Amino acid sequence: MSGAGKIMLVGIGPGSVEHMTQRARDAIAEADVVIGYVTYIKLVADLIEGKEIIRKSMTEELDRAISALEAARAGKKVALISSGDAGVYGMAGPTYEVLFQSGWTPDDPVQVEIIPGASALNSCAALVGAPLTHDFCAISLSDLLTPWPTIARRLDAVAMADFVVALYNPKSGRRTRQIVEAQRLFLRHRRPDTPVAIVKSGYRRRQNIVFTTLDSMAEADIGMLSTVLIGNSNTFVRYGLMVTPRGYANKYDMEEGGATREGEKAGRSLSTGLLGWLETLQAEHAAGDSIETLAARHRLPADYIRDTLNEPVEAEAAASEESEA
Repeated sequence: MSGAGKIMLVGIGPGSVEHMTQRARDAIAEADVVIGYVTYIKLVADLIEGKEIIRKSMTEELDRAISALEAARAGKKVALISSGDAGVYGMAGPTYEVLFQSGWTPDDPVQVEIIPGASALNSCAALVGAPLTHDFCAISLSDLLTPWPTIARRLDAVAMADFVVALYNPKSGRRTRQIVEAQRLFLRHRRPDTPVAIVKSGYRRRQNIVFTTLDSMAEADIGMLSTVLIGNSNTFVRYGLMVTPRGYANKYDMEEGGATREGEKAGRSLSTGLLGWLETLQAEHAAGDSIETLAARHRLPADYIRDTLNEPVEAEAAASEESEA
C-alpha cells in the first residue's frame, strides 16, 4: 500500500447498529484497520469482518491514537472508533494531541475526519423522555486525569446554576465514592426529591433504566456503563417519562389555551428577561438597596451587579427596539 492514509474518528453512537449514522457505517466499511476499546470492537463486530483489528484496553487511549497514526503513515485507512461521539469524552481529543506532538498539520498528507455520533447524553435522554429540553451540561466523574477539586468545583457550580446535568463515568469497581460526593454537592443546592434517571447500557443487550431521586441516587446500581441524568428545579416525572419544561409557562397560560400572560408579549423577551431585569435592578438600587444586597438577592457576583448598574438601560432598550423593528 502506497501513499499517505487517513484517520477516521468514528462515533458509533450508543451501541446498536441501527443508531449509527450512515457515514459511520461507510467509514468502517472503507477502513483497512479498525482500532478501539475491546467493548466497542464487540459492538461493531458484524461490520469489521476481514479487517485488521487493533484492540486496546480502557486506559490506552494514547496508544490507540499512536497506532492509528502509524497505520495512516503506512498508507492505510483507519477507523478509530468511540462509543457515542468521538468528540465527547472520546478519541478526537487524544488523537489531535498525538498528531500535534508528531508535527502533523492540516496540510499533512495524512487526512483526518471526525464522524459524529449520538453521545450517551442524547441517547439516554431519548430513552427516558425529554430531560434536556432546557439548559444542560455534562460532567465526567472520572478522576483518572482530572483533579477531584476541579470536578467538585464544576459540580457545585452547575448544581447552583440549576442546569440539568449528565454525569459520565459515574462509578467503577475502584471509584465508588465519587458519585456519593457528587450527590452531597448537589444536595447543597437541589431538593432531595429532584428527579434522577440512571440509564445503564442504553440501546445495548443489557439495557436497564431506573428512575429515582437525588437523595437516593447513590444507592442505585451504577457502573461505568451508566449515565446519570439529574433534573433541574422544574424537571418532573410523569407516566414514566422525565421531562424538563422549556419555560413556556413563564410567558403563556398553559391552562387557558396558551394565552399570553399579562405583561408579556409573544415573540419578545420575558418581562424578567435582560431589559426588564435591568430596569428592576436600577429601580431597586435607586430605592436604596446596596450592591451587596442586590448581589445576594439575585445570586450574582457583586462586581457584575456594579458593572451592570453603570450601563444605561435606555441605550440598551433603544438598540433592542431598533433591531426588532
